[in-house]
Amino acid sequence: MTVGSGTLRVGGEVTVRLVKRARTKVRYPATVLHDDGTHVVVRAPWAGEGTRDFGFVRFEPGDVFTEHFWRDRWYAVKEVRTADGTVKGWYCDVTRPADVGPDGITVEDLDLDLWLSADGGTVLRLDEDEFAASGLADRDPAAAAAARRALDELESLARAGAFGRWDGTAAT
Repeated sequence: MTVGSGTLRVGGEVTVRLVKRARTKVRYPATVLHDDGTHVVVRAPWAGEGTRDFGFVRFEPGDVFTEHFWRDRWYAVKEVRTADGTVKGWYCDVTRPADVGPDGITVEDLDLDLWLSADGGTVLRLDEDEFAASGLADRDPAAAAAARRALDELESLARAGAFGRWDGTAAT
């Protein structure tokens, strides 16, 4: 639900859609915490079925995600907490800039991801093999270059401790 100049209403519920190669990968409801016209922050429970073990982190029922989307950046940052509020870390998706409208938020997953552990000691670049195999560099070289730059930027932000300074409303 939008207000004014196309921003989402704080406290309102929206649907977040993550698409990959024109297919919806996941769709879930979220509550809007912030929208300044560029940066949108929502909160949502873990939308997966059961537990998903990545080896470096487990997403499980009860986990809460505070998700940062930008209309002008090629990534989304998701703070992951347990049901009791303990920070697990930050999972970052490289995406095209968010499409935010009255129906919610849609982002296109470009395969590259980054994980930052809660203590800041582990920064993992993920799925670079999937990105290479996706063919994006051939289909859309400009988007592929933007995606690589976004992953580099995310890694720099993670190593600088930027994620832990976000309070759910502040933009960096």
